[in-house]
Amino acid sequence: MSDSKERRQLAIAELIRSQPLGSQEELADRLGALGFAVTQATVSRDLEQLGALKVRRDGQLSYVLPEEVRNAQPSRLVSVFREWVRSVEAAANLVVVKTPPGSAHLVGVVLDQSDYGEIVGTICGDDTIFVACRTSSDAGLLTTKLRSVAINLH
Repeated sequence: MSDSKERRQLAIAELIRSQPLGSQEELADRLGALGFAVTQATVSRDLEQLGALKVRRDGQLSYVLPEEVRNAQPSRLVSVFREWVRSVEAAANLVVVKTPPGSAHLVGVVLDQSDYGEIVGTICGDDTIFVACRTSSDAGLLTTKLRSVAINLH
C-alpha cells in the first residue's frame, strides 16, 4: 500500500470514528478539507478496503468500521436484526436470512461476531445471507433463535 493511500485510509477511519458521515460525497468533502484530492470512486474503494459499513445511528445512516460492530454489546445483534432482517428460513443445513437491498453485509458481520455455536460461517450477498450450520438440526435451532431475536418474524 502506498504511503499516501495509507495516510488517506487512516484519515477516513478517523473521520468515521469522530463524526457521523452518511455519504461518500460527504466523506470526500471532509477529506478535501484535510488536503486529500479524492474522487467518489477512490472513497468507495477505500471504504470497501477498510470494511466500512453503513448503519443507522440516531435515526440516520452513517458509516462505521468493523471493530465498532465487533465491540458492540449483544444488544447490537438485537437492534440490527429488528431493523434490518426481513425473514429467516431454514434450508437443510443452511439458514437463509433476507434483508433490504444493501444490508446483508451489516447483518452478516453481526452474525459472524455472535456467540451462536450453530454458526460455522456466513456468505453475504446484497440482500441475502447464507448461514452454514453443521447439521439441519442446528439450522432449525438457529432459525428459531434468530426469529426470536427479530420479534417481528414468525
